[in-house]
Amino acid sequence: MAILYWISFLAFVIGVGFTAKKVADSSLTEWIIVSFLFFVGCIIPTGFILSGLHLTATPWAWIIGVFIALAIYNLVWPRLVPAPPAYSVRSLFRDRIQTLKNWMRDLTPYLKFLFITMLGTLGIIAVTNLLLVLFTVPNEWDSMTGHLNRVIRYIQHGTMAHFGGTNWNMDTYPKSVTAIQIYTYLISGKIENAMKLIHHSAYWISIISIFGISQRISRNLSASIFCALAYSMFLDFLMQAITTETDIVLTAYLSCLLYFLFSYHATRQNKYLYLAGLAFGVVYGHKITFTLLLPSVFAVMLYTVFIAQDFKTFFNRVWRLGVAIVVAMLIYTLPTGYIRNIQVFGHPIGPPTALKHQSVERAGTLRNLFEQGSRNVVRYSYDFFNLDGIRNAQWGYELNTLVRKPIVMLEDKLHMRLDEETDFSIVPFAFQRRFEFYNANPYWGVFGFALTLPLVLLVFFRIIWSRPHWFLALAIVLHFIAISYSAPYDPFKGRYFIETGLFGVLFLVLLFTHHRLSILKPHRWLWKGYIGLIVVLGSISALMSVFLNTRALPFSAYGYESAFTAERIRFMTFARPDITPAYLAYDSIVPQDATVALGTINDDFEYPLYGEKLTRRLITINPFEKGVQPIPPEADYLFFAKSVIKPQPGDIRLGSDTTMTDLIVKGEDYYLRKLK
Repeated sequence: MAILYWISFLAFVIGVGFTAKKVADSSLTEWIIVSFLFFVGCIIPTGFILSGLHLTATPWAWIIGVFIALAIYNLVWPRLVPAPPAYSVRSLFRDRIQTLKNWMRDLTPYLKFLFITMLGTLGIIAVTNLLLVLFTVPNEWDSMTGHLNRVIRYIQHGTMAHFGGTNWNMDTYPKSVTAIQIYTYLISGKIENAMKLIHHSAYWISIISIFGISQRISRNLSASIFCALAYSMFLDFLMQAITTETDIVLTAYLSCLLYFLFSYHATRQNKYLYLAGLAFGVVYGHKITFTLLLPSVFAVMLYTVFIAQDFKTFFNRVWRLGVAIVVAMLIYTLPTGYIRNIQVFGHPIGPPTALKHQSVERAGTLRNLFEQGSRNVVRYSYDFFNLDGIRNAQWGYELNTLVRKPIVMLEDKLHMRLDEETDFSIVPFAFQRRFEFYNANPYWGVFGFALTLPLVLLVFFRIIWSRPHWFLALAIVLHFIAISYSAPYDPFKGRYFIETGLFGVLFLVLLFTHHRLSILKPHRWLWKGYIGLIVVLGSISALMSVFLNTRALPFSAYGYESAFTAERIRFMTFARPDITPAYLAYDSIVPQDATVALGTINDDFEYPLYGEKLTRRLITINPFEKGVQPIPPEADYLFFAKSVIKPQPGDIRLGSDTTMTDLIVKGEDYYLRKLK
């Protein structure tokens, strides 16, 4: 049966590419971007409909559903946009390869050094990351508590409806990416790592989109390739390429949106407004944090769409884009869970407890929000200025400490109290973040603070002038402010700046196109030497981020085993080592086909409890903020935390290590009760 599922998936992908040809111009970049957007655009609404029909767990329903959605796309899009001239995708690939060969042959020795260094680094990273995606299980915190946990739970329930999960994210988080993960998991014949497909694809789609946007801005092949390669090594972006975290998918959707906006500015073809509307609906349906990007996206729209020679032209553009956005939001945004959250919790994001924990409500008064948000601007600026990746090694840590001494002394002289004020912080700010924070969640790295951010400031204050880049600089400033003032400081927020980096990396175009910055001009050896140093350090930091990432080590390091050989439970509970003994004991006792009632808490890792084949049925009996519910009669075992349910004689204490103290979140004392 699995082979038939794979054949249907391949046929669906080919069909998506065929449909994209009817819309995309004869550009390989554009064809890939449109194909990606159509791929997710067919799956997401199919998931919503199947959920309402209680067919979420039915592979044949998914096969039929996505092909119906694709048929609708084939019906609607050719009527919306004029057909582009006929072309062959195979020819596009062949022409692009030849263009790249000619380009590489004509480069100067200096540029060959830069590009070979970056291409070689990306090649090593690409192979390593692909192997990690294919042959290692997920182990990120949010995936263990929420993201992947609910994928399996929705399949077990046969619907994506609210069910009262232990972790509030399981019910409240938008369900569009979950629908894609359910589809790829079921259609692959229940291969666990197929749930990483959308995330790993997002890495490459974002890189391709950066290339395409750079081409639209500069029409300079070297500049476009340089930007794409540099973004592939922005560390916060790179680190999510092997995970099932959601920010990288948001980045891919946003990159598609920006590509269509800049394409409209370059061509004035209305089809790009419709495609931008589609991307807008998909990205807003993916994650509510896109709200923080709305001012930034508006700044780009201002440059690419809204500025017009007369009101009639302005109105014609705005109503087309506006209607496209409204229609896309009705299909891709509202059904994803926001309306249901309002019905259940009275808020589109979730319950009041969550809002108070990680939103502006935590700041209290408006005056305190302004004061603490301003501190957050400085805190995140300090976090950017680190040799992330390189400081994974001891010598890099010592070098990083030395390099940062001047700015640490500056804060001390100015008495900004960045580390003393903690009322608007989830985890208090520290000048030397915990190893776990910067190892798993770095910021942009050397490419960011040593090259990109200075260029952003030079353009924003008009010391260097480029009209499209000034609007991009405004977008970056607005997003930085939004992140700083909208929520408490969190050292894990490095991942939120992935999207900011999408705008920022486009400034590297100026290294090839602006007369005052161009590295194409003769001489300027000091400036070229600096750029070369950044490229080398950026490449080293990217390699060290991948090969010294303790969460997924390709080779043994730091006393940890390689991700390829690590035991499943031990690897999945890497971030919570104190619970590992309990989970190993649980896994050795409970049969793979058992039904287990869960008396766990919000931060508990539940995903590992499904077992190696994800076949155990889990039932929550301590849903978020609802109190302990009766144990269902169909349960064979009860897995519970001592803080939730009082142990009784005969219960098995699972060996939780309660002596560990230096932990981000301390695990519970777990017990197992055999019910039948």
